[in-house]
Amino acid sequence: MNYSLFRSLLFRLDPEQAHHLTLGLLRCGGDFAPTRALLRAMFEVNDPRLLVEAFGVQFKNPVGLAAGYDKNGIAVRGLNALGFGHIEVGTVTLRPQPGNPRPRIFRIPESNALINRMGFPSDGVDALKLARTDARIGVNIGKNKETPLERAADEYCELLRHMHSQADYVAINVSSPNTPGLRQLQSREAIRDLLRAVVATRNQLSPRVPLLVKIAPDLNDAEIDDVLSAIRDAGVDGVIATNTTLSRDGVSNRVNETGGLSGAPLRVRATQVIRYIAERTDGKLPIIGVGGIARARDAIEKLNAGAHLIQVYTGLVYRGPGLAREINRALLSR
Repeated sequence: MNYSLFRSLLFRLDPEQAHHLTLGLLRCGGDFAPTRALLRAMFEVNDPRLLVEAFGVQFKNPVGLAAGYDKNGIAVRGLNALGFGHIEVGTVTLRPQPGNPRPRIFRIPESNALINRMGFPSDGVDALKLARTDARIGVNIGKNKETPLERAADEYCELLRHMHSQADYVAINVSSPNTPGLRQLQSREAIRDLLRAVVATRNQLSPRVPLLVKIAPDLNDAEIDDVLSAIRDAGVDGVIATNTTLSRDGVSNRVNETGGLSGAPLRVRATQVIRYIAERTDGKLPIIGVGGIARARDAIEKLNAGAHLIQVYTGLVYRGPGLAREINRALLSR
């Protein structure tokens, strides 16, 4: 009831303004000990039955926050207090960049969906100073817009060198539809060469950080197989399935805006990709499942399909800060 009222006020604002407002409130709430404790009392579900291990890392629960919500890692304490088992910050780029021109986020309330064409707005890797919490921290990395594809591997390697010590895992983002040409890095030869270079860099660093690849839902089975082959050959630790989609299937009001679609219309396709990956890898490749999770049953669907962990974003916008609590409670009652 309370969030419904708050959401109605937020939705009177431009989507990006609303996002900055809520992120700022979470930052303040997390930095102030009494409000942080209050948030934890309201939203955390602490139970050892929720513990899960993936790619050599233990998580207090399987529910995470997807990249894109806290791009520069400024509200990690507040987000942790909402009960997430992991928080993926970013996408972080090597050099600061503004991203695409505004407006660049569009709500589709009747479909519980968003379209964004943010284009990796980032303060740059040198600005990333992450607070430590009991939630695991993933860092999602991507190339700068002006960096040519033939130099992308060098840039991902440099990003890894800069911030590996702050991350519990690193996600290699080659699937955003909003950086020109980026998705070409998912092609067979490009992804093979990129992952080999990044893994070689990772293997020279200490402490060792798990590497994951975030893929698009728009890949066909053969293209997913190419990515999985590159992941296996390079020794990457896991996959995040999926990013936003260019498809507009399932959108009741076909908004004439470019960008990646997230939210409820993506749910079925994301689950299909998760299930396909789990079957092709005999369940041995850790999967973070993301796409269209707005309720506990959506999270359970992803886990049943083969995901080890799940992430939310658009569901948080439409359902509010109690979403992680709802999912964790449902998992305990299964």
